[in-house]
Amino acid sequence: MRVFLAGATGAVGRSLIPILVAAGHEVVGTTRSPGKLAQLTAAGAEGVVVDGLDADAVRQEVRAAAPDVIVQQQTALASGTGDFKHWDAEFAATNRLRTEGTDHLLAAARDAGVRRFVAQSYTGWPNARSGAPVKSEDDPLEANPPAACRQTLSAIQHLERVTTSTPGVDGLVLRYGSFYGPGTGLTGDDVVGMLRKRRFPLVGGGTAVWSLLHIDDAARATLAAIEGGAPGIYNIVDDEPAPVAQILPELAAAVGAKSPRKLPAWLAKPLIGDFGVTFMTTLRGSSNAKAERELGWKPQYPSWREGFRASVR
Repeated sequence: MRVFLAGATGAVGRSLIPILVAAGHEVVGTTRSPGKLAQLTAAGAEGVVVDGLDADAVRQEVRAAAPDVIVQQQTALASGTGDFKHWDAEFAATNRLRTEGTDHLLAAARDAGVRRFVAQSYTGWPNARSGAPVKSEDDPLEANPPAACRQTLSAIQHLERVTTSTPGVDGLVLRYGSFYGPGTGLTGDDVVGMLRKRRFPLVGGGTAVWSLLHIDDAARATLAAIEGGAPGIYNIVDDEPAPVAQILPELAAAVGAKSPRKLPAWLAKPLIGDFGVTFMTTLRGSSNAKAERELGWKPQYPSWREGFRASVR
Protein backbone atom coordinates (compact mmCIF):
# COMPACT_ATOMS: atom_id res chain seq x y z
CA MET A 1 0.00 0.00 0.00
CA ARG A 2 0.91 3.66 -0.27
CA VAL A 3 0.97 5.24 3.17
CA PHE A 4 0.78 8.98 3.76
CA LEU A 5 2.55 9.47 7.09
CA ALA A 6 1.90 12.91 8.56
CA GLY A 7 4.54 13.75 11.15
CA ALA A 8 7.05 11.26 9.77
CA THR A 9 10.07 12.60 11.65
CA GLY A 10 8.47 12.32 15.09
CA ALA A 11 9.24 9.58 17.61
CA VAL A 12 6.81 7.03 16.17
CA GLY A 13 7.50 7.97 12.55
CA ARG A 14 11.22 7.35 12.88
CA SER A 15 10.57 3.80 14.07
CA LEU A 16 7.60 3.22 11.76
CA ILE A 17 9.11 4.05 8.35
CA PRO A 18 11.69 1.23 8.32
CA ILE A 19 9.15 -1.44 9.22
CA LEU A 20 6.65 -0.11 6.67
CA VAL A 21 9.31 -0.26 3.97
CA ALA A 22 10.40 -3.73 5.10
CA ALA A 23 6.78 -4.86 4.86
CA GLY A 24 6.66 -3.73 1.22
CA HIS A 25 4.71 -0.49 1.63
CA GLU A 26 5.52 2.81 -0.08
CA VAL A 27 5.73 5.76 2.30
CA VAL A 28 5.19 9.45 1.68
CA GLY A 29 6.28 11.19 4.88
CA THR A 30 5.68 14.79 5.86
CA THR A 31 7.89 17.13 7.81
CA ARG A 32 7.72 20.83 8.59
CA SER A 33 11.48 21.18 8.18
CA PRO A 34 13.29 21.04 4.81
CA GLY A 35 16.38 20.04 6.75
CA LYS A 36 14.78 16.69 7.64
CA LEU A 37 14.03 15.58 4.08
CA ALA A 38 17.35 13.75 3.84
CA GLN A 39 16.45 11.81 6.98
CA LEU A 40 13.23 10.60 5.34
CA THR A 41 15.00 9.68 2.11
CA ALA A 42 17.62 7.70 4.02
CA ALA A 43 14.87 5.79 5.82
CA GLY A 44 13.30 4.80 2.50
CA ALA A 45 10.42 7.28 2.35
CA GLU A 46 9.51 10.00 -0.11
CA GLY A 47 9.66 13.21 1.92
CA VAL A 48 7.48 16.29 1.47
CA VAL A 49 7.51 19.57 3.37
CA VAL A 50 4.07 20.61 4.51
CA ASP A 51 2.55 22.61 7.36
CA GLY A 52 -0.09 20.39 8.92
CA LEU A 53 -2.15 23.46 9.80
CA ASP A 54 -2.35 24.61 6.16
CA ALA A 55 -5.53 22.97 4.88
CA ASP A 56 -4.89 23.69 1.20
CA ALA A 57 -1.32 22.40 1.34
CA VAL A 58 -2.40 19.24 3.14
CA ARG A 59 -5.12 18.57 0.59
CA GLN A 60 -2.71 19.15 -2.29
CA GLU A 61 -0.05 16.79 -0.92
CA VAL A 62 -2.55 14.05 -0.13
CA ARG A 63 -4.01 14.22 -3.63
CA ALA A 64 -0.52 14.12 -5.13
CA ALA A 65 0.48 11.13 -3.00
CA ALA A 66 -2.71 9.18 -3.82
CA PRO A 67 -2.35 7.02 -0.70
CA ASP A 68 -4.32 4.00 0.42
CA VAL A 69 -3.92 4.94 4.09
CA ILE A 70 -3.32 8.18 5.99
CA VAL A 71 -1.53 8.04 9.34
CA GLN A 72 -1.77 11.05 11.66
CA GLN A 73 1.35 11.20 13.86
CA GLN A 74 1.80 14.97 14.08
CA THR A 75 2.94 16.44 17.38
CA ALA A 76 5.13 19.35 18.45
CA LEU A 77 6.76 17.87 21.55
CA ALA A 78 10.39 18.71 22.15
CA SER A 79 11.31 16.66 25.24
CA GLY A 80 10.33 13.81 27.52
CA THR A 81 9.46 16.04 30.45
CA GLY A 82 6.55 18.37 30.95
CA ASP A 83 5.68 21.34 33.11
CA PHE A 84 2.73 19.98 35.05
CA LYS A 85 1.63 23.45 36.16
CA HIS A 86 1.52 24.74 32.56
CA TRP A 87 0.66 21.55 30.67
CA ASP A 88 -1.80 23.12 28.24
CA ALA A 89 0.64 25.88 27.35
CA GLU A 90 3.37 23.33 26.56
CA PHE A 91 0.94 21.26 24.48
CA ALA A 92 -0.69 24.21 22.67
CA ALA A 93 0.97 23.51 19.31
CA THR A 94 0.34 19.77 19.59
CA ASN A 95 -3.28 20.44 20.50
CA ARG A 96 -3.73 22.44 17.29
CA LEU A 97 -2.26 19.56 15.30
CA ARG A 98 -4.63 17.16 17.08
CA THR A 99 -7.65 19.32 16.29
CA GLU A 100 -7.11 21.46 13.18
CA GLY A 101 -4.43 19.16 11.80
CA THR A 102 -6.62 16.08 12.12
CA ASP A 103 -9.57 17.93 10.59
CA HIS A 104 -7.44 18.92 7.58
CA LEU A 105 -6.18 15.36 7.06
CA LEU A 106 -9.68 13.90 7.31
CA ALA A 107 -11.00 16.46 4.83
CA ALA A 108 -8.13 15.58 2.49
CA ALA A 109 -8.89 11.89 2.93
CA ARG A 110 -12.49 12.38 1.89
CA ASP A 111 -11.47 14.60 -1.02
CA ALA A 112 -8.98 12.01 -2.30
CA GLY A 113 -11.14 8.99 -1.57
CA VAL A 114 -8.81 7.59 1.09
CA ARG A 115 -10.84 5.29 3.28
CA ARG A 116 -8.42 4.11 6.00
CA PHE A 117 -7.16 6.59 8.59
CA VAL A 118 -4.99 5.82 11.63
CA ALA A 119 -4.45 8.48 14.30
CA GLN A 120 -2.17 8.83 17.32
CA SER A 121 -3.85 9.42 20.67
CA TYR A 122 -2.77 8.84 24.26
CA THR A 123 -3.85 6.78 27.24
CA GLY A 124 -2.90 7.27 30.85
CA TRP A 125 -3.78 10.52 32.53
CA PRO A 126 -6.97 10.98 30.42
CA ASN A 127 -8.49 7.86 32.07
CA ALA A 128 -11.12 8.40 34.76
CA ARG A 129 -9.38 8.41 38.16
CA SER A 130 -11.94 6.23 39.94
CA GLY A 131 -12.86 2.58 39.98
CA ALA A 132 -10.56 -0.18 38.73
CA PRO A 133 -6.81 0.50 38.52
CA VAL A 134 -6.69 -0.61 34.86
CA LYS A 135 -9.11 0.69 32.22
CA SER A 136 -10.35 -0.59 28.87
CA GLU A 137 -11.41 1.42 25.83
CA ASP A 138 -15.01 1.16 27.01
CA ASP A 139 -14.32 2.98 30.27
CA PRO A 140 -14.95 6.74 30.42
CA LEU A 141 -12.29 9.40 30.37
CA GLU A 142 -11.84 11.77 33.30
CA ALA A 143 -14.87 14.06 33.61
CA ASN A 144 -13.20 16.62 35.88
CA PRO A 145 -9.51 16.90 34.96
CA PRO A 146 -7.18 19.36 36.69
CA ALA A 147 -7.36 22.82 35.14
CA ALA A 148 -3.78 22.60 33.82
CA CYS A 149 -4.63 19.81 31.32
CA ARG A 150 -8.23 20.51 30.27
CA GLN A 151 -7.43 21.94 26.84
CA THR A 152 -5.13 19.01 26.09
CA LEU A 153 -7.79 16.49 27.07
CA SER A 154 -10.32 18.34 24.93
CA ALA A 155 -7.95 18.12 21.94
CA ILE A 156 -7.49 14.37 22.48
CA GLN A 157 -11.26 13.90 22.67
CA HIS A 158 -11.72 15.91 19.46
CA LEU A 159 -9.18 13.79 17.59
CA GLU A 160 -10.80 10.57 18.76
CA ARG A 161 -14.33 11.75 17.98
CA VAL A 162 -13.69 12.97 14.44
CA THR A 163 -11.43 10.05 13.53
CA THR A 164 -14.10 7.52 14.46
CA SER A 165 -17.14 9.40 13.14
CA THR A 166 -16.18 10.93 9.76
CA PRO A 167 -18.47 9.51 7.06
CA GLY A 168 -16.69 7.47 4.41
CA VAL A 169 -13.56 7.02 6.52
CA ASP A 170 -12.61 3.91 8.50
CA GLY A 171 -10.85 5.54 11.43
CA LEU A 172 -8.64 3.74 13.94
CA VAL A 173 -7.42 5.60 17.04
CA LEU A 174 -4.30 4.28 18.75
CA ARG A 175 -4.05 5.37 22.36
CA TYR A 176 -0.35 4.93 23.01
CA GLY A 177 0.97 4.60 26.53
CA SER A 178 3.88 6.67 27.81
CA PHE A 179 6.81 6.13 25.48
CA TYR A 180 10.26 4.91 26.28
CA GLY A 181 13.06 3.57 24.11
CA PRO A 182 16.61 4.61 23.23
CA GLY A 183 16.72 8.39 23.67
CA THR A 184 12.93 8.63 23.86
CA GLY A 185 10.38 9.58 26.52
CA LEU A 186 11.14 8.11 29.94
CA THR A 187 14.54 6.91 28.73
CA GLY A 188 15.36 10.18 26.99
CA ASP A 189 18.13 12.48 28.12
CA ASP A 190 15.84 14.83 30.07
CA VAL A 191 14.29 12.21 32.33
CA VAL A 192 17.49 10.20 32.68
CA GLY A 193 19.37 13.35 33.64
CA MET A 194 16.80 14.20 36.31
CA LEU A 195 16.95 10.69 37.73
CA ARG A 196 20.74 10.72 37.90
CA LYS A 197 20.62 14.03 39.75
CA ARG A 198 17.81 12.69 41.98
CA ARG A 199 15.50 15.47 40.81
CA PHE A 200 12.61 13.16 39.88
CA PRO A 201 11.12 12.21 43.26
CA LEU A 202 8.38 9.76 44.14
CA VAL A 203 5.49 12.00 45.14
CA GLY A 204 2.84 10.94 47.63
CA GLY A 205 3.89 7.32 47.67
CA GLY A 206 3.85 6.92 43.88
CA THR A 207 0.46 5.22 43.89
CA ALA A 208 -0.55 6.27 40.36
CA VAL A 209 -0.71 3.40 37.85
CA TRP A 210 1.19 4.04 34.63
CA SER A 211 0.98 2.14 31.34
CA LEU A 212 4.17 2.28 29.28
CA LEU A 213 5.14 1.39 25.72
CA HIS A 214 8.44 0.87 23.93
CA ILE A 215 8.60 3.12 20.88
CA ASP A 216 9.30 0.16 18.59
CA ASP A 217 6.17 -1.58 19.89
CA ALA A 218 4.22 1.60 19.09
CA ALA A 219 5.49 1.36 15.51
CA ARG A 220 4.59 -2.33 15.23
CA ALA A 221 1.08 -1.67 16.52
CA THR A 222 0.70 1.12 13.97
CA LEU A 223 1.73 -1.24 11.19
CA ALA A 224 -0.92 -3.71 12.42
CA ALA A 225 -3.57 -0.95 12.33
CA ILE A 226 -2.52 0.11 8.83
CA GLU A 227 -2.81 -3.44 7.55
CA GLY A 228 -5.92 -4.60 9.41
CA GLY A 229 -8.34 -4.28 12.28
CA ALA A 230 -11.81 -2.80 12.54
CA PRO A 231 -12.39 0.93 12.99
CA GLY A 232 -12.43 2.04 16.61
CA ILE A 233 -10.22 2.92 19.57
CA TYR A 234 -7.35 0.73 20.78
CA ASN A 235 -5.11 1.02 23.84
CA ILE A 236 -1.53 0.39 22.74
CA VAL A 237 0.39 -0.36 25.94
CA ASP A 238 2.54 -3.14 27.36
CA ASP A 239 1.25 -6.02 29.46
CA GLU A 240 2.24 -4.63 32.86
CA PRO A 241 0.49 -1.52 34.17
CA ALA A 242 2.23 -0.71 37.44
CA PRO A 243 2.43 1.88 40.22
CA VAL A 244 4.97 4.66 39.85
CA ALA A 245 6.51 3.39 43.10
CA GLN A 246 7.65 0.30 41.17
CA ILE A 247 8.49 1.94 37.85
CA LEU A 248 10.72 4.85 38.89
CA PRO A 249 13.13 2.84 41.09
CA GLU A 250 13.52 0.26 38.29
CA LEU A 251 14.21 3.02 35.78
CA ALA A 252 16.70 4.65 38.14
CA ALA A 253 18.51 1.33 38.58
CA ALA A 254 18.59 0.78 34.81
CA VAL A 255 20.35 4.13 34.27
CA GLY A 256 22.74 3.62 37.16
CA ALA A 257 21.11 6.16 39.45
CA LYS A 258 20.23 5.99 43.12
CA SER A 259 16.62 5.29 44.00
CA PRO A 260 14.41 8.41 43.74
CA ARG A 261 13.83 10.51 46.81
CA LYS A 262 10.36 10.51 48.36
CA LEU A 263 8.35 13.71 48.65
CA PRO A 264 4.99 14.17 50.41
CA ALA A 265 2.19 15.33 48.14
CA TRP A 266 1.56 18.47 50.20
CA LEU A 267 5.20 19.51 49.78
CA ALA A 268 5.26 18.75 46.06
CA LYS A 269 1.99 20.49 45.21
CA PRO A 270 3.37 24.07 45.15
CA LEU A 271 6.09 22.87 42.76
CA ILE A 272 4.11 20.66 40.36
CA GLY A 273 0.50 21.72 40.94
CA ASP A 274 -2.64 19.61 41.19
CA PHE A 275 -1.99 17.86 37.89
CA GLY A 276 1.55 16.88 38.89
CA VAL A 277 0.31 15.35 42.13
CA THR A 278 -2.46 13.58 40.22
CA PHE A 279 0.12 12.23 37.76
CA MET A 280 2.03 10.63 40.61
CA THR A 281 -0.78 9.47 42.88
CA THR A 282 -4.17 8.76 41.26
CA LEU A 283 -3.78 7.89 37.56
CA ARG A 284 -5.22 4.63 36.24
CA GLY A 285 -3.49 2.32 33.80
CA SER A 286 -4.82 0.76 30.59
CA SER A 287 -5.43 -2.73 29.21
CA ASN A 288 -4.10 -3.83 25.82
CA ALA A 289 -6.44 -6.84 25.55
CA LYS A 290 -8.48 -5.41 22.67
CA ALA A 291 -5.42 -4.54 20.56
CA GLU A 292 -3.90 -7.97 21.12
CA ARG A 293 -7.20 -9.65 20.27
CA GLU A 294 -8.40 -7.56 17.32
CA LEU A 295 -5.21 -6.17 15.77
CA GLY A 296 -3.20 -9.34 16.28
CA TRP A 297 -0.47 -7.27 17.92
CA LYS A 298 1.64 -8.23 20.91
CA PRO A 299 4.43 -6.09 22.37
CA GLN A 300 7.96 -7.28 21.85
CA TYR A 301 8.62 -5.83 25.31
CA PRO A 302 5.63 -7.09 27.34
CA SER A 303 7.06 -5.48 30.46
CA TRP A 304 8.85 -2.19 30.92
CA ARG A 305 11.25 -4.07 33.22
CA GLU A 306 13.15 -5.76 30.38
CA GLY A 307 12.35 -2.84 28.09
CA PHE A 308 14.22 -0.40 30.31
CA ARG A 309 17.31 -2.60 30.37
CA ALA A 310 17.24 -2.90 26.57
CA SER A 311 16.71 0.84 26.04
CA VAL A 312 19.31 2.56 28.17
CA ARG A 313 22.74 3.01 26.62
